[in-house]
Amino acid sequence: MDLRIFTEPQQGASYETLRRIAVRTEETGFSAFFRSDHYLTMGGDGLPGPSDAWTTLAGLARDTTSVRLGTLVTSATFRHPGVLAIQVAGVDEMSGGRVELGLGAGWYEAEHTAYGIPFPSVGERFDRFEEQLALITGMWATPVGETFDFRGRHYALADSPALPRPVQPSVPIVVGGAARPRGAALAARYATEFNVPFSSPRETSERFERVRAACTAAGRDPQDLTYSAALVLCAGRDEAEFTRRAAAIGREPADLRENGLAGTVPEVVDAIGRYAEAGVERLYLQVLDLSDLDHLDLVAGQVAPQV
Repeated sequence: MDLRIFTEPQQGASYETLRRIAVRTEETGFSAFFRSDHYLTMGGDGLPGPSDAWTTLAGLARDTTSVRLGTLVTSATFRHPGVLAIQVAGVDEMSGGRVELGLGAGWYEAEHTAYGIPFPSVGERFDRFEEQLALITGMWATPVGETFDFRGRHYALADSPALPRPVQPSVPIVVGGAARPRGAALAARYATEFNVPFSSPRETSERFERVRAACTAAGRDPQDLTYSAALVLCAGRDEAEFTRRAAAIGREPADLRENGLAGTVPEVVDAIGRYAEAGVERLYLQVLDLSDLDHLDLVAGQVAPQV
């Protein structure tokens, strides 16, 4: 099982806090450090305030050396796709080819209102999301020296040099969600990885099956995709340590055990096993207390070797 660390900086984190946890992620052997792309807290004061995901990742590209970096997920409402393609390619170059782009339609209306970002209907958001996937992947696939044209309902490019190009031959694209027909079709067409956030093993498996069916319908081998899940992490060496960590993030132990990767080390290992049986190949471990570096040490030292 590929284990990655996933953070929610909009809940309150300075760049230095993120740098420390990203460096520890690398030092302890996790394969990647990902962050959300949100501009408004979802509880609490969120101090010192939000940080921009791609600005942060640019800094971490220089402050780390080997761990992969990405978003889970960037909202298509936040940036023009041509600009986003430039930003991601730039961070990929800064990192030496370690970037992955998680992209979604956007859902959190309050942060759009708070920062003056247009928030269209769900149908239009998905239209824009689909066009962004086509436009960004089309730009990156354009040979150097040629130009790229695109005309959709919401975006149009003419004679774009499609530069800069990422360092990687192909930046991995992460698409996720409920795997309803349109989302599953988009994953089958554009994604490198399909991610199911915060769902049970059964529901996760069902969503994977819908994406596999969409791949088959599109003439793509379903095994071309990586199948992943994101779940809250709360582990302890014993019950007291687990309970302390649960209290630190404001969650009930019983709820965490039911809906996350939580409990003592054997319980977390068993929970990961259930997701592996559901077809999960990669797990994004949502770490909510960004000051608790010992949490990463525990999982890297006692959980990871068993999965």
